[in-house]
Amino acid sequence: MEELLGRFFRQSGMKNHVQVQTKFVPDLSLLPGLKRADIENGIHRSLSRLDLERLDLVQFHWWDYAVPGYLEALGVLDDLRRSGKIRLLGLTNFDVKRMVEIADTAIPVASLQLQYSLVDRRPLNGMAEFCQSHGISMLCYGAMAGGLLSDRYLAGARPGAKNRSLAKYRLIIDEAGGWQAFQYLLQTLKKIADRMQTGIASVAARWVLEQAGVDAVILGIGSERHLQANRHMLNSRLSTQSTAAIDQALARMKSPRGDVFALERMMDGPHAANIKMNLNADQAG
Repeated sequence: MEELLGRFFRQSGMKNHVQVQTKFVPDLSLLPGLKRADIENGIHRSLSRLDLERLDLVQFHWWDYAVPGYLEALGVLDDLRRSGKIRLLGLTNFDVKRMVEIADTAIPVASLQLQYSLVDRRPLNGMAEFCQSHGISMLCYGAMAGGLLSDRYLAGARPGAKNRSLAKYRLIIDEAGGWQAFQYLLQTLKKIADRMQTGIASVAARWVLEQAGVDAVILGIGSERHLQANRHMLNSRLSTQSTAAIDQALARMKSPRGDVFALERMMDGPHAANIKMNLNADQAG
């Protein structure tokens, strides 16, 4: 993706008009032997691919807390920030305990990317409060649950695992109370969407955007229609009546247990089994 965006910058001359947010995610298999040079080379590779002198935001993720080194790795990234290679540092899917550790280092963290949706409200288990108290922006993915929070799945059967994304969010729905409770939520969202002349997905995304501590929702744009729907969502607000109806539907559901990304870190569990943790090696192969 970085190489594709870099070609776009070179061909369009737009690189000074676009902010670039990228990630540094070392493979799980490489964590025990990760060195300063590996981190520096990874950032320099991103700069080269994107044809940039500085990355606007680098989001750092660490797969396994049992492997030491994430504070040291973040320290190297902070050195690169202070040298001008990175403007802002962010994190991806860290939990509250580790966020406290990082805050104690005084390394400035601008944002945390995490999953947040009507069916995954784990950020309310301490993370939203922490981020608000420390001035950290929450950048939320999964607001539409991989497309499951949409008109397409209203009154439909529980879908099969057609791809990893669908399987991932289907597991979250199972944790949140199952398909029947999810259908009641979709019915509620449909009534609200009809009043707002939009779709279920837009209502679901708008709900996340209006939660305390949320600064952005990460959305995919697959077509002009999606772009127009997202624009409409950004310019709308949920009424008090709509919010109350959603709260009533959520009362019939649970939220996945634990902290942010805790289920996905259980290496012997179904959530972790659905995640590729050695993506760089997979791409190289």
